[in-house]
Amino acid sequence: MSGIDHIHIHQAIQDFRSARQKAVLREVIARFKGESLELLPFDEVRQKLKAQIGAKKVLKEIPIASIIGSVNRYQDFTRDFLPGKNIVEERWAKIEVADQGLEGLPPIEAYQMGDVYFVSDGNHRVSVAKQLGAKEIQAYVTEVRSRVPLTADIRPEELILKFEYADFLENTNLDKLRPEADLSVTVPGQYQIIEEHIAVHHYYMGIEQQHDISPSDAAADWYDNVYLPVISIIRDHSLLIDFPDRTEADLYLWIAEHKASLEENLKSEVAIGSAADDLAHQFSQRTNRVISRIGNRITRAIIPHALEVGRVAHGGQEPITLTDRDDHLFHEILVPINGEQDGWFAVQQALVIAQRENSRIHGLYVLESAADKDASLTHEVQEEFARRCNHSGIQFDFSIKIGDITQNICTSSRDNDLVVLNLTYPPEPSALTRLSSGIRNFIRCCPRPILFTPKVTRPLDHALLAYDGSPQSHEALYLATYLSGQWDISLHVLSIGDKTSISKVQADARRYLEDHKIQAEYITSKVPKDLESVIQAVQTYNIDLVIIGGYNRNPVIEFMQGGEVDAVLRQTPVPILICR
Repeated sequence: MSGIDHIHIHQAIQDFRSARQKAVLREVIARFKGESLELLPFDEVRQKLKAQIGAKKVLKEIPIASIIGSVNRYQDFTRDFLPGKNIVEERWAKIEVADQGLEGLPPIEAYQMGDVYFVSDGNHRVSVAKQLGAKEIQAYVTEVRSRVPLTADIRPEELILKFEYADFLENTNLDKLRPEADLSVTVPGQYQIIEEHIAVHHYYMGIEQQHDISPSDAAADWYDNVYLPVISIIRDHSLLIDFPDRTEADLYLWIAEHKASLEENLKSEVAIGSAADDLAHQFSQRTNRVISRIGNRITRAIIPHALEVGRVAHGGQEPITLTDRDDHLFHEILVPINGEQDGWFAVQQALVIAQRENSRIHGLYVLESAADKDASLTHEVQEEFARRCNHSGIQFDFSIKIGDITQNICTSSRDNDLVVLNLTYPPEPSALTRLSSGIRNFIRCCPRPILFTPKVTRPLDHALLAYDGSPQSHEALYLATYLSGQWDISLHVLSIGDKTSISKVQADARRYLEDHKIQAEYITSKVPKDLESVIQAVQTYNIDLVIIGGYNRNPVIEFMQGGEVDAVLRQTPVPILICR
């Protein structure tokens, strides 16, 4: 060996030892993190992905970073081709010397599967090239056709998902029937569930069409008429932003499961869009939703669950979006019933709204225990509710729930558009009683507008909007605009604020209403307190409906100081619509 060759081999040995040290260090870190550094075994991957090897070889430069596996030496090198303990130092070093010589080394041989490569001959050469900083290497490449694409960053533990996907495509042919379809998932075992969905769809297609349906036709029809409509909702609601680590197929399955769970709990059908909304509300990873859930938990922690409205009830029906409800806003109305005489005022008021909105009413009766379910009072309540609805010509259903009143009403409200509730016990003025007020808890937790009724039923022809420019009063403004325009009722707008802001508050409300072609009378408060101005306006203008926003201050401060909403609930003698 010449002196130059000796120097080169010595340097190559040092390079090998450096590479081995890196490999050992990375193996330690990988074990600590629970990760795998192994190359992927070509034969196993090919078989489980049902890939077909082509006959033609093409000579080309391939990116080393895209080489993720090997045919025979996948246990001898790490994922980034650092040499393992079984690699002989001298052989590796001689390949480096040859690689840097005048003649160089012959191309490696590799299989290409999508965008990734598996080495069939030349693992040492790839390892040396990688250590020397090369980005590409020359290779004779044989294409392998796979139904499931692989990427260079795939981890060994993710392969099971690819294998399951390959089986799924083999069984359904959806990659051929719908080439644009991407049904990738992130959790093993999901494709079996999807195949069950397709099988159920296949069964009902056969019943509906009264002839045999091929499995392929059933799979394509499921994709077009079951899967894609849900995906459209996922995209419209931007749910991938709420769940950034999931795929659309993941969310399809999750929404389907959540819908079934809601229907089981509510004993009523739930729309896919509502299930998607509720899923995002409860589990979204988006920062603002997480903060909102934390805030709700804090609020619930400092307010008891009991609602002082007597025994109440529960019901649910699929909510319909505004575009689906013939321009009506309150298509589904939830009315908790307490079984007492004063509770029927809420039912009668709900019937007034249902006649204007062409609504369906859901009676909800919440019992403390299952033993009360078959009691005579329960049957009497149900019969009286049905009698009143039938007399008014309104569609209805009736549900019975067991357990916490507030929780049951709030859960059911998600699948309705409006809650109508009799106000038997409004919030008390003292701080101690405010702290235990179930009404306050309900207003904070309920995600839908709430109409509180006193012991009276009104025609709802003259509305008063109390507007102070807060976010909650903006919602009240939007709702007042709808009611005035859709119901053709008179509207008075009471602008509330201090001397410096009240002009702007009134101008903002006027601008919005006039933009929507709504005529209104505008009132500026001249009395010292907001409550007094509301009461005065109700009396002066023959108001029979007050529309206000919900709580908008820090809940702890409100508990100690009280709030305008509490005061209005205590003293206003007409129905009060509180917006969320």
